[in-house]
Amino acid sequence: MASTQHLLDIRNLVTRFYTEEGVVHAVNDVSYMLDEGETLGVVGESGCGKSVHALSIMRLIASPPGKIEGGQILFRGRDLLTLSDDDMRRVRGAEIAMIFQDPMTSLNPVKTVGFQIMEALMLHEGMDKTHAKERTAELLDLVGIPEAKQRVDDYPHQFSGGMRQRAMIAMGLSCNPSILIADEPTTALDVTIQAQIVDLVRRLQQKLGMTVIWITHDLGVVAGLAQRVNVMYAGKIIEAGPVKQIYSNPNHPYTVGLLGSLPSHGTKRAARLFSIPGEPPDLVGGAVGCAFAARCNYKVPRCLQETPKLEEVAPGHIAACWEKDKVRRV
Repeated sequence: MASTQHLLDIRNLVTRFYTEEGVVHAVNDVSYMLDEGETLGVVGESGCGKSVHALSIMRLIASPPGKIEGGQILFRGRDLLTLSDDDMRRVRGAEIAMIFQDPMTSLNPVKTVGFQIMEALMLHEGMDKTHAKERTAELLDLVGIPEAKQRVDDYPHQFSGGMRQRAMIAMGLSCNPSILIADEPTTALDVTIQAQIVDLVRRLQQKLGMTVIWITHDLGVVAGLAQRVNVMYAGKIIEAGPVKQIYSNPNHPYTVGLLGSLPSHGTKRAARLFSIPGEPPDLVGGAVGCAFAARCNYKVPRCLQETPKLEEVAPGHIAACWEKDKVRRV
């Protein structure tokens, strides 16, 4: 019996951290699906659960204090949360790879960049040292490192920030993963290098046909990179859908605020940038009602008492807000 199987199918993911201050509700009932060749943007402020949800996919949540408490992470139909540690290690890098925000903390400073890429090739692809070194030079060339063969034996401190991030992308691509998760990979770089890295990932995604999850706080980056976007707030997806639909017709006040903070968004908006008042909520303990209510200009009493559920507002476009009709008219 044939059925459509998504490459990645996350169902009701829940991740908590148990601290002295209390239980941090970092990821709260997150669900979405991803197909082959798609690029998904995951956006939101720091502390909204973007990175924790990605680390949960990779099963890299430090325990203690963290724990994946519920849900399923189905990759090609297999639930990653039920795999043994050895089986999960075989998935990491080989089938799902992740690149992080700061390559200086991800790269080992006392080992050459080339050796660190070669390690993955020897472990997952079974290559000998000679072939692994040749493939490493090819990968560094693929991501735009000049004189790649000569740079294989360089150490991380001999690379610029942009080159280190390119090396991390090469490492992520080394075993031809089906999914590449990029966790704010351009945050520490200057604007010009950021644009180069975004363009590089876009071209590699098109050339290799891989699936990308791009995590960022910058909706502007997502516009030119992703087909779909998940907007996260307080550990939940509060709006999701096609990028063009979200940008042209946001249905959640938080999304409106994020878009309003972009310098070049739209021609009808005032030149002055919009800022979202207040602070993100404390995720210690459970919240009653809408987590965004304290910062929202559209709140009504119901928002403080009931948590809105995600509802379809257009084909493939969902949002969780009691006052969607008001938001739509903005």
